[in-house]
Amino acid sequence: MNRENQDLPGARPMPAPEHEASVVGLLRQLSREVPELFSKELALAKAELQASLTTLKAGIAGVAGGAIVLLAGFIILLMSAVYGLSMVMAPWLAALIVGVLVMIVGFAMLQSGKKQFEPSHFKPERTLDALSKDQEALRRKVS
Repeated sequence: MNRENQDLPGARPMPAPEHEASVVGLLRQLSREVPELFSKELALAKAELQASLTTLKAGIAGVAGGAIVLLAGFIILLMSAVYGLSMVMAPWLAALIVGVLVMIVGFAMLQSGKKQFEPSHFKPERTLDALSKDQEALRRKVS
Protein backbone atom coordinates (compact mmCIF):
# COMPACT_ATOMS: atom_id res chain seq x y z
CA MET A 1 0.00 0.00 0.00
CA ASN A 2 1.01 3.57 -0.61
CA ARG A 3 -0.57 5.05 2.50
CA GLU A 4 1.76 6.79 4.93
CA ASN A 5 1.67 6.08 8.66
CA GLN A 6 -0.54 8.70 10.30
CA ASP A 7 1.30 8.36 13.62
CA LEU A 8 4.41 9.94 12.10
CA PRO A 9 4.77 13.73 12.25
CA GLY A 10 4.15 15.41 8.93
CA ALA A 11 2.37 12.40 7.50
CA ARG A 12 -0.57 13.16 5.27
CA PRO A 13 -3.61 10.89 5.05
CA MET A 14 -4.42 9.40 1.69
CA PRO A 15 -7.78 10.38 0.22
CA ALA A 16 -10.43 7.77 0.88
CA PRO A 17 -12.50 6.24 -1.89
CA GLU A 18 -15.40 8.42 -3.10
CA HIS A 19 -18.24 6.45 -1.46
CA GLU A 20 -16.40 6.05 1.87
CA ALA A 21 -15.50 9.76 1.97
CA SER A 22 -19.08 10.83 1.44
CA VAL A 23 -20.49 8.58 4.20
CA VAL A 24 -17.68 9.31 6.66
CA GLY A 25 -17.74 12.98 5.75
CA LEU A 26 -21.47 13.17 6.27
CA LEU A 27 -21.20 11.44 9.64
CA ARG A 28 -18.40 13.78 10.72
CA GLN A 29 -20.35 16.79 9.54
CA LEU A 30 -23.42 15.51 11.35
CA SER A 31 -21.46 14.94 14.57
CA ARG A 32 -20.17 18.55 14.38
CA GLU A 33 -23.44 20.20 13.42
CA VAL A 34 -25.88 18.44 15.78
CA PRO A 35 -24.31 19.71 19.06
CA GLU A 36 -23.98 23.19 17.57
CA LEU A 37 -27.59 23.07 16.43
CA PHE A 38 -28.82 22.03 19.88
CA SER A 39 -26.82 24.77 21.58
CA LYS A 40 -28.34 27.34 19.22
CA GLU A 41 -31.82 25.96 19.86
CA LEU A 42 -31.24 26.17 23.60
CA ALA A 43 -30.11 29.78 23.23
CA LEU A 44 -33.26 30.55 21.24
CA ALA A 45 -35.45 28.86 23.85
CA LYS A 46 -33.71 30.84 26.59
CA ALA A 47 -34.30 34.11 24.73
CA GLU A 48 -37.98 33.26 24.23
CA LEU A 49 -38.40 32.33 27.89
CA GLN A 50 -36.84 35.64 28.89
CA ALA A 51 -39.33 37.42 26.63
CA SER A 52 -42.13 35.41 28.25
CA LEU A 53 -40.88 36.44 31.68
CA THR A 54 -40.95 40.07 30.56
CA THR A 55 -44.58 39.58 29.50
CA LEU A 56 -45.30 37.94 32.85
CA LYS A 57 -43.75 40.88 34.70
CA ALA A 58 -45.89 43.29 32.65
CA GLY A 59 -48.98 41.27 33.50
CA ILE A 60 -48.12 41.28 37.20
CA ALA A 61 -47.52 45.01 37.08
CA GLY A 62 -50.88 45.49 35.32
CA VAL A 63 -52.72 43.42 37.89
CA ALA A 64 -50.95 45.13 40.78
CA GLY A 65 -51.60 48.55 39.28
CA GLY A 66 -55.24 47.67 38.73
CA ALA A 67 -55.56 46.47 42.31
CA ILE A 68 -53.98 49.63 43.71
CA VAL A 69 -56.16 51.86 41.57
CA LEU A 70 -59.17 49.80 42.52
CA LEU A 71 -58.43 50.23 46.20
CA ALA A 72 -57.61 53.91 45.96
CA GLY A 73 -60.63 54.56 43.78
CA PHE A 74 -62.82 52.59 46.10
CA ILE A 75 -61.79 54.61 49.11
CA ILE A 76 -61.66 58.10 47.62
CA LEU A 77 -64.60 57.94 45.26
CA LEU A 78 -66.68 56.10 47.77
CA MET A 79 -66.13 58.79 50.34
CA SER A 80 -66.66 61.76 48.04
CA ALA A 81 -69.57 60.30 46.11
CA VAL A 82 -71.27 59.09 49.24
CA TYR A 83 -71.01 62.58 50.73
CA GLY A 84 -72.40 64.12 47.57
CA LEU A 85 -75.20 61.62 47.02
CA SER A 86 -76.17 61.54 50.68
CA MET A 87 -77.58 65.05 50.19
CA VAL A 88 -80.25 63.73 47.81
CA MET A 89 -80.78 60.14 49.01
CA ALA A 90 -80.14 57.90 51.96
CA PRO A 91 -76.42 57.59 52.78
CA TRP A 92 -76.46 53.78 52.56
CA LEU A 93 -77.91 53.89 49.05
CA ALA A 94 -75.34 56.46 47.95
CA ALA A 95 -72.52 54.26 49.30
CA LEU A 96 -73.92 51.21 47.49
CA ILE A 97 -74.17 52.95 44.12
CA VAL A 98 -70.68 54.40 44.29
CA GLY A 99 -69.14 51.14 45.52
CA VAL A 100 -70.64 49.12 42.67
CA LEU A 101 -69.44 51.56 40.03
CA VAL A 102 -65.89 51.65 41.35
CA MET A 103 -65.74 47.87 41.57
CA ILE A 104 -66.86 47.55 37.92
CA VAL A 105 -63.98 49.78 36.82
CA GLY A 106 -61.48 47.86 38.94
CA PHE A 107 -62.76 44.54 37.62
CA ALA A 108 -62.25 45.73 34.04
CA MET A 109 -58.67 46.74 34.86
CA LEU A 110 -57.94 43.38 36.48
CA GLN A 111 -59.33 41.53 33.46
CA SER A 112 -57.10 43.46 31.06
CA GLY A 113 -54.04 42.61 33.19
CA LYS A 114 -55.13 38.99 33.46
CA LYS A 115 -54.93 38.60 29.67
CA GLN A 116 -51.14 38.77 29.98
CA PHE A 117 -51.22 35.40 31.78
CA GLU A 118 -52.67 33.43 28.86
CA PRO A 119 -50.68 30.25 28.11
CA SER A 120 -50.12 31.31 24.50
CA HIS A 121 -47.80 34.07 25.72
CA PHE A 122 -45.46 31.50 27.28
CA LYS A 123 -45.17 29.00 24.42
CA PRO A 124 -41.76 29.24 22.68
CA GLU A 125 -43.22 29.07 19.18
CA ARG A 126 -40.08 30.05 17.28
CA THR A 127 -38.06 27.38 19.07
CA LEU A 128 -40.67 24.70 18.41
CA ASP A 129 -40.84 25.73 14.75
CA ALA A 130 -37.05 25.69 14.42
CA LEU A 131 -36.82 22.29 16.12
CA SER A 132 -39.36 20.78 13.74
CA LYS A 133 -37.46 22.23 10.76
CA ASP A 134 -34.20 20.85 12.15
CA GLN A 135 -35.76 17.45 12.68
CA GLU A 136 -37.02 17.42 9.09
CA ALA A 137 -33.59 18.48 7.79
CA LEU A 138 -31.90 15.70 9.76
CA ARG A 139 -34.37 13.19 8.39
CA ARG A 140 -33.60 14.30 4.83
CA LYS A 141 -29.85 14.16 5.43
CA VAL A 142 -29.92 10.70 6.98
CA SER A 143 -32.13 9.16 4.32
